[in-house]
Amino acid sequence: MYVISEVECWKAELELALARVAGRFGRADLRWRMRDYVRGLLAPVGRKNGWQLAEWAGHRDPAGLQHLLNGARWDADAVRDDVRDYVAERLGPGGVLIIDDTGFVKKGTTSAGVGRQYTGTSGKIDNCQIGVFAACATSSGRALVDRELYLPKAWTSDPERCRAAKIPDERGFATKWELAREIVRRCLAAGLLAARVTANEAYGQDWNFRRLLEQLGLGYIVAVPKSQQIKSLAGCWRIDQLIDETPADAWQRLSCGDGAKGPRVYDWAAAKLPANIIFDPDPPTHRRWVLARRSLSDPTDIAYHLAHAPVGIEIDELARIAGSRWAVEECFQAAKNECGLDEYEVRRYPGWYRHITLAMLAHAFLTALAAQAAYRESELPRVS
Repeated sequence: MYVISEVECWKAELELALARVAGRFGRADLRWRMRDYVRGLLAPVGRKNGWQLAEWAGHRDPAGLQHLLNGARWDADAVRDDVRDYVAERLGPGGVLIIDDTGFVKKGTTSAGVGRQYTGTSGKIDNCQIGVFAACATSSGRALVDRELYLPKAWTSDPERCRAAKIPDERGFATKWELAREIVRRCLAAGLLAARVTANEAYGQDWNFRRLLEQLGLGYIVAVPKSQQIKSLAGCWRIDQLIDETPADAWQRLSCGDGAKGPRVYDWAAAKLPANIIFDPDPPTHRRWVLARRSLSDPTDIAYHLAHAPVGIEIDELARIAGSRWAVEECFQAAKNECGLDEYEVRRYPGWYRHITLAMLAHAFLTALAAQAAYRESELPRVS
């Protein structure tokens, strides 16, 4: 009986998730194709491309699903907003907003935004597309909530190439930093209740990104390269030089959260920076920090961070927030492995956004199920 009840809960939750976005599809046939597509992304299909998804759904050919992605009239950004709101409801307030990008290795030169560029997906310069994403992580789970496709200058400087890929004329060149800043503004304007922001060093080193977060009243803990300059009225130093001068007794052994193999424990050191008399209120509500994380097995392996956090925060909380950044990697892995995030065959700009958004919806549904299961488990009576 319990297994049957659990399956019914899964079905009910999926219906709620699909119903949330159904109104974005003006025709009944599009709504059914959307449902088939998302169900297929969640199904045990070998490779989640048009033919295999169509075969799983019982369609004669992939034309209907391809039309859903490439030709039908519906607003992927409106569905993205629905996905973000769904995640916020299921995961609750007080989360961390995490910015990162991931690559989609591709063949050829016609897929929108494709080019020779570095991607952490393969760990090298590859022919790929790059998507900039935001994930939201709370104690209940983590899920992707926003996305933008990065277009290299080789694309935005070639109007004919952009036109062939259905890239809007108004879409000009934007750095990944600029895309990240726009995503943060959008999430906050929509009321996403994230108390902190974190990002890897590719974004953390951008002064404009950090300054935007401060102007929005957000705390942050972002990774930065060891060459990051720390400036004050007293002078300018590299962050690794400051950390090198840290006394041995200033390091604390702390967990930054649980990983697949249990608590992730490192040595941490932190120091407050002087208030900025130009930007900060008097008295300041937040303080800036430098933060370092050192491996237990290799003391030369040190990661560096800058933080902007409310007055009174402790180093163990800074470490926990810094450690939450890995949640976005887990989102990418789960969305690719379980929901076909990277298995699309669309080449045009609208098709990329549509597939990615529907894959985000499928992953958000799995996140909601996991949060429900954890809640039910917490409600079970303890046997002593």
